[in-house]
Amino acid sequence: MGKPFSLTPVTVPRVDTNYRRILTPLPHPESVPLLLRLQAAEPISMQGQPPLIWHRAEGVNVYDAYGNVWLDWSSGVLVTNAGHGHPAVKQAIRDQADQGLLHNYVFPSAERMELCELLASIAPPGLNKVFLVTTGSETTECALKLMRTHGLTVGGPRKNVVVSFGAAFHGRTLGAQQMGGMPALKDWIVHLDPGLVQVPFPDGFRHTDTRFEGFLEALAAAGVSGEQVAGVISETYQGVGPDFLPVEYAQRLRAWCDEQQAVLTFDEVQAGFGRCGTRWGFEHYGVTPDLICCGKGISSSLPLGAVIGRPELLDLYPPGSMTSTHSGNPVCCAAAIASIQAIEDGLIENARVQGDLLRARLSALQAKHPTRIGAAHAVGLVAGLQMVVPGTTEPDADAAHAIVEGCFQRGLLFFAPVGVGGACVKISPPLCIDAAAIEEGCDVLQAVTDEVLIR
Repeated sequence: MGKPFSLTPVTVPRVDTNYRRILTPLPHPESVPLLLRLQAAEPISMQGQPPLIWHRAEGVNVYDAYGNVWLDWSSGVLVTNAGHGHPAVKQAIRDQADQGLLHNYVFPSAERMELCELLASIAPPGLNKVFLVTTGSETTECALKLMRTHGLTVGGPRKNVVVSFGAAFHGRTLGAQQMGGMPALKDWIVHLDPGLVQVPFPDGFRHTDTRFEGFLEALAAAGVSGEQVAGVISETYQGVGPDFLPVEYAQRLRAWCDEQQAVLTFDEVQAGFGRCGTRWGFEHYGVTPDLICCGKGISSSLPLGAVIGRPELLDLYPPGSMTSTHSGNPVCCAAAIASIQAIEDGLIENARVQGDLLRARLSALQAKHPTRIGAAHAVGLVAGLQMVVPGTTEPDADAAHAIVEGCFQRGLLFFAPVGVGGACVKISPPLCIDAAAIEEGCDVLQAVTDEVLIR
């Protein structure tokens, strides 16, 4: 789906500001042989990002080994919420390594206890059990298992349907991809689980019907009754936008799940830990799910995921039957504790404040190019520009790719375009970013977007 970036070095204008420094051709000529060696050793699927070999990263900046510095608006795909190399996170990792405990399977450890208690303390009341895993896909796979198990328990064999949404992304493993809403990503599966059903996501852009009745009508069209539904899973926001549910829709969905004894899961892998200017992204809806899937920004660094939920769900399986080899790795737990404490200490509010500034700048940019930027959504410090073919809602992947590449050459770093047709320029800086860096990044984005869309 992705479009490769050229490895031919290009001479670009020199940049030297408080947040960016580009002194060499890009990619740096000395990095090209290394990039080619990496391409020879890895699958093609790993070759979709701008051609920069990360050397180190700190705060909101990424550095190569040749003197170039980028203002990072990727957070390493929404991971480094507390900032790259946060001092407390680095120290926690050092301290844990020095203590000498690097792995303990699911044998008890103080680090796992402390993180589970911390996550339960910041979750909504009633969601006080925590299962630690390694990555986001593991959390959504676990949620699928728990939703269906609960359904079978309370409603018998017919209560096995798990509902998700079109255009959703829940990971790349078998169950996660089947719950995902992008058909092209699951063609390889061939024999899809008939109990995993998708309904349209009411984004108001590509799907303009935002009524909750549309949810019920889609289920009826699929031949599914409420009594058959074991659970509903939704990304708190769909990453293709970011697109949020209408508030009333989310609230009616919560009430409907209660009526049907269906488990409501919010996939917070992207949305959690301050990203949306709130502790949890679903706070924007005024509802509480039964299960929370989280990962990415949980540690601002190392691989870790968590499923947080009601005891009656997390305790469905007996001892030894729901575990993970690296569950609650002590080094990852130490990093997560430090990261969460840093985020709770002012970065959530900073995400809200800087997000207001970012949203205003993106709205102005869309107003300048209304036929080419189909949507410009921003909540907290997650945002996106959905590039479209003029006057339509059809994705324009070429324009999105050109914008990401042009920004890369000017010292503003995004990951490759995502979403429907690969046409969304996703914006997700670390939550420690300040207003000056927001303004500078928006200036670069505006200049490059003007060049791409006007030429």
